[in-house]
Amino acid sequence: MTEQNILAVCEEGIRRWQMAFNNQDAEGCANQYCEDAVMQAKPFGTFTGRDEIQAFWQNIMDQGFADVDYTDVKWEAVDEGGYLLSSSWTMNKAFGVVHREHWIIETDGQARLISDEFEVQGER
Repeated sequence: MTEQNILAVCEEGIRRWQMAFNNQDAEGCANQYCEDAVMQAKPFGTFTGRDEIQAFWQNIMDQGFADVDYTDVKWEAVDEGGYLLSSSWTMNKAFGVVHREHWIIETDGQARLISDEFEVQGER
């Protein structure tokens, strides 16, 4: 797979995550993470594995957070494989930054997050 193809698959992964979030589908969000992914959600804590990650997103959705959008998106190829995404983001009730999402291609050909580090910087 060429670098351009890998990037396109990673871009599709973030689109799937965003669509799941905006449809209030916590399981769909969690499915965009590798089984053993680690998510650092500042200031909330660290969540490991799909079950913990799904519970986090469900809790966020249950509090009425919705309508995520990304701006200033940057992709960077990494030596260990896949791409890093960094960006700013907004939701209906909060805003912040993605410091580092590491997207990799799994054996099924789908891009998933092996690690995710983001921060809520304020309320709207």
